[in-house]
Amino acid sequence: MVSNVLKGLGLALTLSVMAGCNSGGGAAKVAAEDADGQPIVVDTPVKPGAIEVQAFQGGYGIDAYKQAATEYKEAHPGTKVKVDGSPRIWEQLRPRFIGGTPPDLAFPGWGMDHWALAEEGQLRDLTADLKTKSNEGDRTWGESFDANILKLGQLDGKQYVLPYYVMLYGWWYDPGVFAKNGWTPPKTYAELLALSEKIKAKGIAPITFQGKYPYYMVDGMLLPWAMSVGGEQAIKDAQSLKPGAWKSPAFLKAAEMIDELRKKGYLQNGAVAMTHTESQAEFVNGRAAMIPCGTWLDSEMKKVMPATAKMEFFLPPVVTDGQGDPSALLIGVEPWMIPADAKNPLGAIDLFKYMTSKKVAKRFVEEKGTLMAITGIDDAKIPEVLKVPAKAMSDSKLKYAVQYRQWYPAFDKELQNALTALLNGELTPAAFCDRVEAAAEKTRNDDSIKKHSL
Repeated sequence: MVSNVLKGLGLALTLSVMAGCNSGGGAAKVAAEDADGQPIVVDTPVKPGAIEVQAFQGGYGIDAYKQAATEYKEAHPGTKVKVDGSPRIWEQLRPRFIGGTPPDLAFPGWGMDHWALAEEGQLRDLTADLKTKSNEGDRTWGESFDANILKLGQLDGKQYVLPYYVMLYGWWYDPGVFAKNGWTPPKTYAELLALSEKIKAKGIAPITFQGKYPYYMVDGMLLPWAMSVGGEQAIKDAQSLKPGAWKSPAFLKAAEMIDELRKKGYLQNGAVAMTHTESQAEFVNGRAAMIPCGTWLDSEMKKVMPATAKMEFFLPPVVTDGQGDPSALLIGVEPWMIPADAKNPLGAIDLFKYMTSKKVAKRFVEEKGTLMAITGIDDAKIPEVLKVPAKAMSDSKLKYAVQYRQWYPAFDKELQNALTALLNGELTPAAFCDRVEAAAEKTRNDDSIKKHSL
């Protein structure tokens, strides 16, 4: 990494290393150090080269990335860009990272632990690169991203991964069904209880959920309600495995709220055994009135959704007297990265600058029906179903993400198992918190696991 070379060997060697790269293009080049010993960064000119991109081929495919690559090649004669992908791309990338032959630009998807890669020195530190000009040249590249979302890609103050499209977590309802019955989406937990009683009286399950995948309930209820009760610090402490955090008053109250919904019969019978598509089918077919899920719900269910059904997003109902910001928004990001052993890192940076330009990001929103971490594209034409999530994202004063899931996978699995037990009535809220805290303590005391702090 440039900063390490600069500190250890001096400016002359730094410049020779940069000049010897396979290609350059709109990426960071260290010109000198300022009075505080921090690198002064300038842009390098674009030069032809070969760029390899490997990307996760999920619900949005990889055609948009290929289109951007084609346009980039046309604007940079002599440059070759190869874009490939697969639904399980991480399995193909792991041996390449280990063997020192990774692609130049990677989007490994959810199956690869990018934090482990960063800790092992497998990823380029992009901190200096973000100080160079954006593709349009009207701002720095770092200013192209939502600052709060960009920060989620930092480890020990250094930027190793970058966001692209963004998923928001919240709750969904059918506005037609609600309007027909005179119901209003609940803004508070008290309103949720009152509404659920009315819905139950109609013979409809108030809430269904993806029981076979308990993390949906972690993201849709447990964490948002702990945030509402205890504020941002409660979530930070828990993710940082601070002693006692997982059995704090905030998490105990959140567990009690989930348990209360179960006891009052507001959670759909049998939902604990349902897959995500099974429970979501219950929702779109009107057998359940509300469901926690991310902004991918519409695209995932549109092929089986009745023509008369609709869905609309709302934030998880908050606790009236809680310490948390009611606009707090839980988001998900599957990041992009540039391997430390990339043959053409500067070319990869320049290509990703183009992919994160306003023009390309706006097109991605309109064609793929998702929200982006890129700023300056408020005029993008988004699908009707994303208008409420987009406003929630714009209005949110606090965006946070589940980070412990990749840091501590064994702990996450035990948390999910404990939540299933709570949903089954096998654990009291206090016993749930004790079990999760015990798992956190086990992780804290395991010296083989690198610890992280927020």
